[in-house]
Amino acid sequence: MKRLFAASAIALLLTGSTMAEPVAAPDVALTDPAAEARARDLFVDIRCVVCQHESIADSPAGIAADMRQLVREQIRDGKTDAEIRQDLVRRYGDYVLFTPPFRWGTLILWLGPLMLVVGGGLVFWARSRRKNTTAPLDAAEEAELARWIAPTDATTKPEKQDI
Repeated sequence: MKRLFAASAIALLLTGSTMAEPVAAPDVALTDPAAEARARDLFVDIRCVVCQHESIADSPAGIAADMRQLVREQIRDGKTDAEIRQDLVRRYGDYVLFTPPFRWGTLILWLGPLMLVVGGGLVFWARSRRKNTTAPLDAAEEAELARWIAPTDATTKPEKQDI
């Protein structure tokens, strides 16, 4: 039984190490320095679809390396920045751009935070304008309150104790 457990544990460890993403091929820069600078400017504006919080310029993921290579190939083919962005949006959706276009499909991305702030302000304003509807205390409640707040021996000033 112990051998079976040990063999299973070793198999799981080996399987986990082989399931890791393969190391990305090193980037091959464009020979033209102006074209490479243009590509690097585009890399900063494009989101890695794996990391989701990093640009493809900073991401170590294999797909980011593939996307960088794709951008370089399209620059080499003479495409404009707008055409390259459109192709990436066609492949991966609006999410691939750090600044998605303003249209009906992305309206919530652009106006959602503003609507949350305005809605929260309206709720705060409405709650602050609400009138206090507490009724005054009747005689029995007044007497109970007086009994609670009346000074007793326990609530008088404590004597100074020597330590």
